[in-house]
Amino acid sequence: MCAFCVFGHMGIFDKGVKKTNRSFFDRLSRAIVGKTEVDDDLLDAIEEALLATDMGVDTTMKIIENLEERVRRDKYVSLDELVDILRDEIAGLLNVREGETSDDAVVPFDFSKKPYVIMVVGVNGVGKTTTIGKLASSLKAQGKKVVLGAADTFRAAAVDQLTIWSERAGVDIVKQAMGSDPASVAFDTVKSAVAKDADVVIIDTAGRLHNRIDLMNELTKIRNVMRKVVPDAPHEVLLVLDGSTGQNAFQQAKEFMRATDITALAVTKLDGTAKGGVVVGIVDQFRIPIKFVGIGEGIDDLKVFNKREFVSSLFSKDDIDK
Repeated sequence: MCAFCVFGHMGIFDKGVKKTNRSFFDRLSRAIVGKTEVDDDLLDAIEEALLATDMGVDTTMKIIENLEERVRRDKYVSLDELVDILRDEIAGLLNVREGETSDDAVVPFDFSKKPYVIMVVGVNGVGKTTTIGKLASSLKAQGKKVVLGAADTFRAAAVDQLTIWSERAGVDIVKQAMGSDPASVAFDTVKSAVAKDADVVIIDTAGRLHNRIDLMNELTKIRNVMRKVVPDAPHEVLLVLDGSTGQNAFQQAKEFMRATDITALAVTKLDGTAKGGVVVGIVDQFRIPIKFVGIGEGIDDLKVFNKREFVSSLFSKDDIDK
């Protein structure tokens, strides 16, 4: 039996990480040829393959050190066992709460709070507005009453795009003229949501990083005005990152964490990249949970993150030899 056939077909994430999966196994398969046990050369090949997925140096070294310790302790580890250990190590890095296990389900939102206010942040071009639209559509399908707030008032395209998504999803939107105060839009949106007895508010914000102080001040102002209506808003600050940008996504996460309190991540465009390891690296380094991943352009291609399924798809041998 081949060393990597221990994982079956895992469904929704296969599409999203196929390129990463293929890249990883292409590199690893060349290192395995003729081997019957784990040696330093194979560990070096695994390190190289993980780095190629943009998992990041610190996270990769953590994985390799744990693998080396396990190999030393057990004396002999088969290739099948190695892949199993590798999967468990990586799944474990995706746990951010004390006592959390890799099988614990991601709970996207606590709907006991009404309206549940989500502030969405991220640089332009990462798929922020599209993610909001898909999220709104999904929540509407669950029977939730959703109101969108177009607080990215610096780009006409952002307001227009969010308006199109609101129509597509069948949800209300609050917007003002271009150049309006983003905090004013956020205030009006939350106030409207309360008046309409809405379940969820999703606020789009400007995706600019050219001046961290301006960004921090703007996001702080938005928080403060929303709290005049809903005292504990926002309940979620969702940072959207483009998985295809690799290490640049790390830098974006770092900058936004300095500007505001990020509570969760949504990673987009995983279907178009071989850099899917960035998901693991960001969670490991910043200890922020991933709640959603975007694996395609369709309205249903925003998925609730599942750690086990993601890692199993990342290291599945399915389709590699086809």
